[in-house]
Amino acid sequence: MFISLTKRRFVQILIIVGFLYIVLVSVEIPFVFLTGFSSLSQESLTRLPGLSLEVNVQEKDSPIRPLYWVSKSSPPPAQFLRHRRQLKYQGGFISNLSFDAKTFDPTTKDRSLGLHKSAKFAWELGRKLWEELESRNFVIDSTENVNNGSERCPHLVSLSASEFLAHGNVMELPCGLTLGSYVTVVGKPRGTHPRTKSKVAFSQFIMELQGLRTVDGEEPPRILHFNPRLKGDWNRKPVIELNTCFRMQWGSALLCEGWKSEAYDETVDGEVKCEKWIQDDNNFSDESKLTWWLQRLVGQKKSLTVNWPFPFAENKLFVLTLSAGMEGYHVNVDGRHITSFPYRTGYTLEDATGLTLNGDIDVHAVFASSLPTSHPSDATQKNLEMSNQWKAPPLPEQPVDLFIGILSAGNHFAERMAIRKSWMQHNLVKSSIVHVRFFVAVHPRKEVNVELKNEAEFFGDIVIVPYMDNYDLLVLKTVAICEYGARTVSAKFIMKCDDDTFVRVDAVMNEAKNVNGDRSFYIGNINYYHKPLRFGKTNLYQLHNSAISSDIFAHLQNFCYWSMEWPEEKYPPKADGPGYILSSDIALFIVFEFERHNLRLFKMEDVSVGMWVERFNRLKPVDYVHTIKFCQFGCIEDYYTAHYQSPRQMMCLWKKFQRQAKPQCCNMR
Repeated sequence: MFISLTKRRFVQILIIVGFLYIVLVSVEIPFVFLTGFSSLSQESLTRLPGLSLEVNVQEKDSPIRPLYWVSKSSPPPAQFLRHRRQLKYQGGFISNLSFDAKTFDPTTKDRSLGLHKSAKFAWELGRKLWEELESRNFVIDSTENVNNGSERCPHLVSLSASEFLAHGNVMELPCGLTLGSYVTVVGKPRGTHPRTKSKVAFSQFIMELQGLRTVDGEEPPRILHFNPRLKGDWNRKPVIELNTCFRMQWGSALLCEGWKSEAYDETVDGEVKCEKWIQDDNNFSDESKLTWWLQRLVGQKKSLTVNWPFPFAENKLFVLTLSAGMEGYHVNVDGRHITSFPYRTGYTLEDATGLTLNGDIDVHAVFASSLPTSHPSDATQKNLEMSNQWKAPPLPEQPVDLFIGILSAGNHFAERMAIRKSWMQHNLVKSSIVHVRFFVAVHPRKEVNVELKNEAEFFGDIVIVPYMDNYDLLVLKTVAICEYGARTVSAKFIMKCDDDTFVRVDAVMNEAKNVNGDRSFYIGNINYYHKPLRFGKTNLYQLHNSAISSDIFAHLQNFCYWSMEWPEEKYPPKADGPGYILSSDIALFIVFEFERHNLRLFKMEDVSVGMWVERFNRLKPVDYVHTIKFCQFGCIEDYYTAHYQSPRQMMCLWKKFQRQAKPQCCNMR
């Protein structure tokens, strides 16, 4: 009886306690929603553990990969959408990367002294130009564009020797070439002479069709490179090299070495790529002449062939004709066909707006005929297609999986448009799972900045990094990409690429997701043992004069640095610049160190990133993921990224990507 009464009272007490708890919760819930969690300390939300103090940076691991917010200055989840509205209000397409007077203070830097001086000057000048642009209403003079578009297109252009020399060994072709156009050169190769300390004699000249108006301020693409080497080649025999070059990237050369192309080799408009010539004048002896005459008289052969010597000889006048056929270029010397070179993807006849002749040659006259009589209109309006279908999706309301930042120059209108119409149309981009932005600095020309501002406002996919553009300062755009990817869109993965890089978005996404868990990673075509070259300029150009190939010389010229610029024996492990992926914690670390003025800068952007990742690796292990499918030069089978792709090649790759199960290249080689 007593036990039963005790149990009943215990149950009654539990019921009363439960009722009081329900009443208390019912009272507290409205209070919580009304206050919006304002009674909670926001410090615990916004403060990232482990990176607040310099001591902690040296002793603790970096923060874990963020979900909604990733820095002190970024808002917590409740303010996520408000932060995006503030971005749009502040200009939308201006980078939020923090620049101040201390960022590029050259007195606080050691080995990066020269680069920081350049960066400080570029930042001050670029900020001034952009503020001037925003404070004034610039109007593009349409009459100027019309006048430029209606430039006279002569049917015939001719220059004498003195006129050609006065024009800097360049003959302009105002409207390019067209089918049936031809260029004739009357010249004389000079005698051999030594160019280096060695006693090897050299004699060679170069004729090129160049795209002089493709992009101002850049090396023009070599649409056709024709290089006869009379003497001084490595094989000590006369050769003719033909090639193309786009942004310092040479294709595979066609070498004519005196042997006729094989019967199974493809022809160009029915002509062989290489004709045969006698390897040495001494071989064409009296005995061989006698044999030829005997065969002709006896009638052993129904068709007789004549062996000709090399088409160019020292101090001997020649007449060369370059013509544009249906399938390629044809070169005839003194009325005899010498070589034919097929057109390569990415180049058109109208792009060839200049002819240059350099080297050991005395030019007597140059003239071009059967030129197009209408202008191809290479204005910005041709490159930019102002259609709503190419506009970027709005800023996503939720964090994205992958952010792709594209380095671009202000006047690369055609390159950006090609990307918008190709791989930016991927479903992952259109659905905002992947977010893409172009990162562009201020251009020296005001009219380019006006067009750039209009482009940014219309398409909504451009982020302006406010400094005067300079190739040595590309590293600043990379930091801006990290800032935008980690803070503005809170991406899990941040990828950097160039505006001449075609990206297989799905393949890149899968590669990033294959990394285990929340581990920090660095994915790309990793170079582990890359050493800086220590050539001086004098030695470098002496090396160029020793008849090394043009593509090798271009790479040497790009990667030669003095010990004061990079004193270490080798570079840190680094991914090739055309395309690589970082986990967001590494990107955040880069931004923090930049804003705290602790980030060492180097003019080679990919080396800088490798250096920063190596430093982060001392704090937290980083997975280095190497794959050659992030292609550094051109395109390979089953690529993830293809580099040095012209706008036309971009569209070609996109069409193949849509139609074929396995990705194939539109090879310029």
